[in-house]
Amino acid sequence: MAQPHALAALPPGLVWQANCLARSAVPGLPTGFAALDAQLPGGGWPRGALIELLTARPGVGELSLLLPLLRCTPADRWLVWVAPPHLPYAPALAAAGVPLERLLLVRTASDAETLWATRQATTSGACHAILAWPKRIDHSGLRRLQLAAEDSATPLFLFRPADAARQPSVAALRLQLSAQAGAVRVHILKRRGPAPAAPLEIVLPQRPAWRAGAQTALPRLHVLARPAPARSAFAGF
Repeated sequence: MAQPHALAALPPGLVWQANCLARSAVPGLPTGFAALDAQLPGGGWPRGALIELLTARPGVGELSLLLPLLRCTPADRWLVWVAPPHLPYAPALAAAGVPLERLLLVRTASDAETLWATRQATTSGACHAILAWPKRIDHSGLRRLQLAAEDSATPLFLFRPADAARQPSVAALRLQLSAQAGAVRVHILKRRGPAPAAPLEIVLPQRPAWRAGAQTALPRLHVLARPAPARSAFAGF
């Protein structure tokens, strides 16, 4: 059996010891939230990994959590959204600093198409980040996406229903999200390291605080909303 000092001498990322956060040879991408970075191996979103965000419903703050990453998209890289549950509201994204001219929206007609498009975008190596909303995906599909993310060093965010937490997953990072007043609660279900002591509560600057009796009147940038009337095309999509 290897001794503790021998394990410590191995290159970062070669061995994951379950009693401490895994070290990575490549730093993670900052999430924009220091409390969350401190809980993630590499100090941020893993660069080449499948990341699952589990929510009971769309709009609990999952997109606001990703806005700091999305707005840092380089001019020569793409953001790809595959099969979002609603039409993205372009003005809100633009106001939040997301470069619409680098955002590609992919619509699909089946689970197979969603998996295919997500994998193709990931393996392209041309994307800053990929966001995908599969309705159903099995272990084999998750495995293929994880391998594609690793090979291309691309962060791939998969949005799944909360009950997917009962299923095993090869994702390197699994976060369960729930809405709080002006914040989002983040429960880290899986990471390369010990389980955190308690969920995190991340204050979202882009999400105004809830007011009693006026929740529906507040703008919510994290919600994928269809503008009324819907336009046939959006600038940058």
